[in-house]
Amino acid sequence: MTAPSASIASPGRPHAAAAGWWSRNGAGYLFLAPWLLGFLCLTLGPALASFYLSFTDYDLLQSPNFIGAENYIRIATGDPKFAAAMKVTLIYVALSVPLKLIFALALAMAFNRGIRGLPIYRAVFYLPSLLGSSVAIAVLWRQLFAADGLVNSLLAYLGINGPSWISNPRYSLYTLVVLSVWQFGSPMIIFLAGLRQIPQDMYEAASLDGASKARQFFKITLPLLTPVVFFNFVIQTIEAFKAFTPSFIISEGSGGPINSTLFYTLYLYQEAFSYFRMGYAAALAWILVLIIAVFTAFSFLTSRYWVHYDD
Repeated sequence: MTAPSASIASPGRPHAAAAGWWSRNGAGYLFLAPWLLGFLCLTLGPALASFYLSFTDYDLLQSPNFIGAENYIRIATGDPKFAAAMKVTLIYVALSVPLKLIFALALAMAFNRGIRGLPIYRAVFYLPSLLGSSVAIAVLWRQLFAADGLVNSLLAYLGINGPSWISNPRYSLYTLVVLSVWQFGSPMIIFLAGLRQIPQDMYEAASLDGASKARQFFKITLPLLTPVVFFNFVIQTIEAFKAFTPSFIISEGSGGPINSTLFYTLYLYQEAFSYFRMGYAAALAWILVLIIAVFTAFSFLTSRYWVHYDD
């Protein structure tokens, strides 16, 4: 009598288990469904499609023609413009990221001392981070640094004959670096939050031992702030590699003068939407993904030597 009843009940067990699992987790997956559908349809799907297109010759007008690794071989061996774009981008990253973090940390330390109206100052200094990547700010920046712009007008008032910052290849890239440093608000807020977590009794003990402010900064503040520095450094470097709008607007899409503002992303855009070499542009995009991934992995591998956590 026992065996038949067990065999009859067993087919219903998977259904009962599934119903129990859904009753426990169904609501969570329903809330997750919009993001999951967006990720599959708008992120993962196009990414896989672009990976396939990177091995093709595709111009949007005809069907993709599979050519193997020819796009990647051309990038590695026969494209001098790729080398020029990489050089400009690496210089931009190497200059803008450290300067932005130094400026943001300096202001965060000044605000951490406690000043009246701190929320207002934080909002004002954070505003450039919200507006800095917009087209309007890039247009404004081009007007500021034009030959007859506000910067040269101020220099002329001081008796200095300023150059044409935008049209001179010696200075054009540095105007974009200044624009990037001006957007220091986001890392500043993060630095300020990290500074608030450092125990004040450590500074009091150091002061009793006769440590100067500079020594307190290098022995207390900076070591305890290294996780925040690491986070800001990785995020800002990735954003610098992806910078596009300032170069596009200030150079009017050309990357000039003489490729001095030809960011990697702008070169990718030119290949895709100016010359309609979509397969080649897809290969350039995946090379950028690889560069960012290698940099991020290298940053995490080396962080063990300079980033100090509580343990």
